[in-house]
Amino acid sequence: MLPFIKAVSKIEQGFKVYGVICPRPWGVQINKNYATKYDQTSKNIVFVDGVRTPFLQSGTQYKNLMSYDLARHSLLSLRRKIGFPNEAVEYICYGTVMQEIKTSNIGREAALGAGYSEHTPAHTITMACISSNQAITTAMGLIACGTYDVIVAGGVEFMSDIPIRHSRPMRSLMLQANKAKTLAQKLSLLGSIRPSHFVPDLPAVAEFSSGETMGHSGDRLAAAFAITRKEEDEYALRSHKLAAQAQSLGYFSDVVPIKVPGIEEVVNKDNGIRVSTPEQLAKLKPAFVKPYGTVTAANASFLTDGASAALITTEEKARLLGLKPKAYLRNFTYVSQDPVDQLLLGPAYAIPKVLEKSKLSIKDVGVWEVHEAFAAQILANLKALDSDWFAQRYLKKSEKVGVPELQKWNSWGGSLSIGHPFAATGIRLVTHTANRLIKEDQQFGLIAACAAGGQGVGMILERYPDAKI
Repeated sequence: MLPFIKAVSKIEQGFKVYGVICPRPWGVQINKNYATKYDQTSKNIVFVDGVRTPFLQSGTQYKNLMSYDLARHSLLSLRRKIGFPNEAVEYICYGTVMQEIKTSNIGREAALGAGYSEHTPAHTITMACISSNQAITTAMGLIACGTYDVIVAGGVEFMSDIPIRHSRPMRSLMLQANKAKTLAQKLSLLGSIRPSHFVPDLPAVAEFSSGETMGHSGDRLAAAFAITRKEEDEYALRSHKLAAQAQSLGYFSDVVPIKVPGIEEVVNKDNGIRVSTPEQLAKLKPAFVKPYGTVTAANASFLTDGASAALITTEEKARLLGLKPKAYLRNFTYVSQDPVDQLLLGPAYAIPKVLEKSKLSIKDVGVWEVHEAFAAQILANLKALDSDWFAQRYLKKSEKVGVPELQKWNSWGGSLSIGHPFAATGIRLVTHTANRLIKEDQQFGLIAACAAGGQGVGMILERYPDAKI
């Protein structure tokens, strides 16, 4: 390669391509001194604040809306809460999983609807349950390389109205009918329709690679790690109790009320939080692996509607805009592993990796916010972290990672109780981490989550000096 570069650099007013001299009309000169001297990676990237709509069980108060309505409300509410100037936002990263075809780039459509500048680019991200984590870390990357300074990240999921397609044969006929020019051609196509064509193509929360639902994977993990039904129900009950307590104490300051057309009362709180009793939980039947499975409707996260948004910028820019950040965004990592047997073990892989990257230990972390897909998934990840065998075989470590003190773990409840709108959960995790760092007077917080495809994320936040909720 080097001799070739030297040969090319000697050619005046042109360059050689396969023995042909081609003109170089712009007079471009090779600059041997260019590159790698301009380093912006030392920027302090901060999380200013985040908001979310109330997370509601699908089919309830939001059922007649669109994902666009919730996304728009989150972006509008973020600006109102923080008070940043509209023109300050340079880019928008927004996540969604179950995409509404009318608003395929939901980030752009919702931003326009919320009054953001038409000159602010936006793109939509999908990475299953960690889509808005990806929105945040994409923002971090764009800021770190100096492309932008102020970015809004967010995500929305609307399970009350998911896209349901005609069957593939029916879709094919419709496309052919659209091209048919004569009456005879159209009648011929009409005559080829069969009753089976009317069976819809229903979406499923299942892995394309394995055809298995996450609930089955939850049951698989429970069996592999010897987790009992009682343990799962106890953990689920813990989540609901802590969420109910946090809700009653007003800790969910990230929730922004929304007035839904046709609903008399303003929607101002999550509606999936329900404190039951061990006896009531024990009566529920297995939801996936019947009759011997342990995952039930009560110890699994439910289908949820909701949206979230957050402002990400540099410490310097926040100061210039008169904004007070809540936390530094210090580090992150993504992981992936076997999507069959280890589909939900993302946290067990991401936690040690992000701790190592950040030169931190488990004892350094004062706030843990880990996505609760299923109680079995949480307990399996905790057991994996506490296993020398798992560490040696899968993490290539000499000894186990260890587990945190549980009073620092999801102390305001989690997805099992608050709800899990797939692409909106990541912002909720980050906002709760930042708020808990302040409320609980801790320095470092760790966020982790699993996602479809056997993927996962780990993130480290550090409390901003003198930050307030």
